[in-house]
Formats: sequence, C-alpha cells, structure tokens
Amino acid sequence: MNIVVLAAGMGKRMRSDLPKVLHPLAGKPLLGHVLDCARKLSPARIVVVYGHGGEAVPQALAADDLRWALQEPQLGTGHAVMQAAPDLLDTAPTLVLYGDVPLTSEDTLARLTQAAGGDRLAILTVDLPDPTGYGRIVREQGEIRRIVEHKDAGDAERAIREVNTGILVAPTAALKRWLAALSNDNAQKEYYLTDIVAQAVAEGMPVVGVQPAHVWETLGVNSKAQLAELERIHQRNNAERLMEEGVMLADPARLDVRGTLACGRDVSIDVNCVFGGEVKLGDRVRIGANCVIRNASIAAGAEILPFTHIDGATVGTEARIGPYARLRPGTELGAHTHVGNFVEMKNTRMAAASKANHLAYVGDAVVGERVNIGAGTITCNYDGVNKHQTVIEDDAFIGSDTQLVAPVRVGRGATIGAGTTLVGDAPEGKLTLSRARQATVERWRRPVKNPK
Repeated sequence: MNIVVLAAGMGKRMRSDLPKVLHPLAGKPLLGHVLDCARKLSPARIVVVYGHGGEAVPQALAADDLRWALQEPQLGTGHAVMQAAPDLLDTAPTLVLYGDVPLTSEDTLARLTQAAGGDRLAILTVDLPDPTGYGRIVREQGEIRRIVEHKDAGDAERAIREVNTGILVAPTAALKRWLAALSNDNAQKEYYLTDIVAQAVAEGMPVVGVQPAHVWETLGVNSKAQLAELERIHQRNNAERLMEEGVMLADPARLDVRGTLACGRDVSIDVNCVFGGEVKLGDRVRIGANCVIRNASIAAGAEILPFTHIDGATVGTEARIGPYARLRPGTELGAHTHVGNFVEMKNTRMAAASKANHLAYVGDAVVGERVNIGAGTITCNYDGVNKHQTVIEDDAFIGSDTQLVAPVRVGRGATIGAGTTLVGDAPEGKLTLSRARQATVERWRRPVKNPK
C-alpha cells in the first residue's frame, strides 16, 4: 500500500515554536510514533506531508524510506493529500494517517486495510459521548453516505455520536480523481478530505466503517494538556503490558518508559523510575525509587538502589549499585560488584567482586577483580586535551582520598596509602604512598579578631 502521513499543521494551541508533530511523547516525536506504526504495515511508499516549521520536520526524522511533500500554504486535509498524490502508486491502495495521532495500533490499521480491500473506501470511525468539533458520520439505512464537519452541520447532524477520525483507506486511482474534484465552498474555505465520501457514494463505491479497539487510538494532540493526557495513556499501556509479563510495579501510575523495556522474571520496579532508549533487566532485578536508566543492560539479581542514574552501561549479575550512583556510557561492571553512593563511573570496566562504595570518580579505567576503591578516590584521566587510562589490577587496595594521575598502573595486590597522589606505576604486592610528613607546631596560636 501507499501511506500518506499528514504532518503540516501549525498547532497554534501548543503555543510553541516547535512544530506540533515534533513534540515528544514518551521521549519520541509524535510523528515518530506514527511512522513506527506505518512501517509495521510494510508499505510500498510512505509520503509525509509537511509545512509548518519548514525543513525542521524532515530534518528531524529523515530516513531513506520516506518521501516528503511540502504543503504551502495549508488549505485543508484534502489539499494536503493533493501534495502527496504524485508520489502514490495507482496500483496499491492509500492509507491516510495523521502525524499528531500517535497511538493508533497496527492491528486497527490492518483491520481497516482489510475492510477496504482493493475496491472500497474504508473509514476509521469512533463513537464519542461528546462529539463536539468532529465531523459526523451520516448514515442512511446503516450505510455511510457522507461526512459533515461540525461547523457545517445542522442540529440533527450534530446529534450524531459516530464521528470521523480522519484515518481512511481508498483505492489510489479513485482517490486522485476525487481530490481533483474537491471544492472549498464551506465555512472554513478549505479542501476537506472528508468530501471524497460523497463522491465515492455518487460513483456507487461501497463506503465501510471500522472502529478501533480503544477510543484513545484515535485521539490527536492540539494542546499541551492533550499531549500530557496521551502520555499517561501510553505509560498506562506500558505498565499494563509489563505487569502482564510478571513485572512487579509499586505504582503503575508512576512509571515512564521512553523507549523499550524488556524484563525477565520476578523483576520489581519502585516508583518514579524513567527508562529511556533500550533497557534490558534480567531475572530478579530490583530497581529502587527515582532511578533514571537509559540504554542499559542489567543482569540477573542486580539491585539498583534509589536515585541512581545509569546511561549506556552494563551491570553484572548480583551487582549492587547506588543509592545516588551515576554510571555513564562505556561502563561495564562485572558480577557481584558494588558501586555506592555518590560514585561516578565513565568508560570503565570493573571486574567481578570489586567495590567503590562511596564518593569516588573512576573514569577511563580498567579495574580487575576484588579491588577496593576507597572514598574520595579520583582517576585523573584528563590533562586538558586528551584522556588517559588508569589500570588497577586484581586484589589491589586503593586508600581513601587517592588521586591516580593517568596514565598509571597499579599492580596486582598493591596497596595505595590514603591521601596518595600516584603519578607513577605502583608495583604489585607493595605499599605505595606519597604523603607529607606530619608535624605539630608547639608555639602556634590561632589568630583572633582585632578589637574594634
């Protein structure tokens, strides 16, 4: 099939310079959600009609499988589809979607496409308790005969609860013919795509309606309030899916998944956690409250304590991380490792059973097994221009308040005394320290303030 995505609207009620379809839902632009769903249908062509915001929209979502059509000026939905018409294959039906309607499911669109076949016009409709503002589906003897926009509808038509969502599938050759015959003789002085229904009826083409499994699949975004409403619907759906898979959520209403979250068995997640990008949690992983985890893999039995940030890192089995720890990209932690409160790691590999329990920065480092990194330890990895590596071999002990000035190596089983600034390699199995000799000044007196 062909798929046309209408994404040219200004979104005045968003009160933003950002094009409406680029506003994020679950960390992804609204239009990105629509395109993801469209691609699942394996279309022959996807044409995105853009306008407001100029090149910002195609630049943000550029991809080899997309064609772009500029609508300038914006003269209605029918006019928008006209801009895409030259790119549409006549031999395949055309599905029309909207860039600000992000939650439509693949299953619903598949049913709509099946209902259209190759010779029918199929419209996605929904029954609303308050249909104000929507185009009404006018039926005669149960058959769809036309769609009347709210501003053009009379009292009897406004009483109709079945409304048009705008999403439809049509035979492409017929669609192009109908588009060419559209008129803007209406209250808005626009070319309505909905007017093709009357043309299809006049030609004797069957017009069929399909309803989605959920009303929220058809909801669009016209304001920040509506965006927030759809965000919570989307996150509720994520929470329900996770719980059906066996995940224990302390409060399903306080979870944000802004990407993909895959969980093993007996995973538990406390409140106010945010997962971004691609996150994998192994069996029995426990995530404490208020954690932010992005593009990470956390192995079985690991515990992530509250207020921990993990980005682009791998955590080994039975590891214990946090609270208030930060793992930055390139960090790989082995089994049974401990990274405690106010410890930051970046581009560091730390092998099994090693620990950095508090108040340390470990960057651009390779840490062996069973290493203890004391409080206040800093790997001085940056000379102002280049980054340098620190290597700490197995069974080393790094005393508190140590600075390891990279490039430097601490040998196997070495001990670094507290307060040391290490500027050269420390031999294995030895105590290495650099420390000024302690002295007491017997006759020293603390200064006092001069009297006024």
